[in-house]
Amino acid sequence: MTSEDPSHAGPPASTSLANRYGGQKRALTRAARRNLVIAALVAAVGLMAWIATSSAQAPVTFKDLGYSTVDATVTEVDFQVVKYPAATAKCAVKALDSKFAVVGWKVVEVGPNEPKDGADGGRTTVQRVMLRTESEAVSGVVDNCWIVDSGK
Repeated sequence: MTSEDPSHAGPPASTSLANRYGGQKRALTRAARRNLVIAALVAAVGLMAWIATSSAQAPVTFKDLGYSTVDATVTEVDFQVVKYPAATAKCAVKALDSKFAVVGWKVVEVGPNEPKDGADGGRTTVQRVMLRTESEAVSGVVDNCWIVDSGK
């Protein structure tokens, strides 16, 4: 009793595969390929520019070591700077009063230092800066340090 029911006969194999998996893919148009190549080139140039500028910036770090208030108009701030020995850095140093208001500010240049035989190869320098203040300071800190462009 095998009866063939014509209602269960499926579409031809090629049509059912196309319905199941999708039709043949179209190739990219010439304009789409050109735009894809341009986008890849722009991304590559951007990446190279980012790599070039980020590696050109020499790292610099700082650490506050202490401060002392000489009188109501002068504060001394001690700090250390770690940088490449040949690099020149600038550090912004500030004195604060009891309400954390800035009462003294100075930008200090930390020039190149001699490479030394040691643990860090002369990368660390200790600085002492005297700041003139508007009123008595209760704290002295380094706000920021950055590497100075050698071409300027």
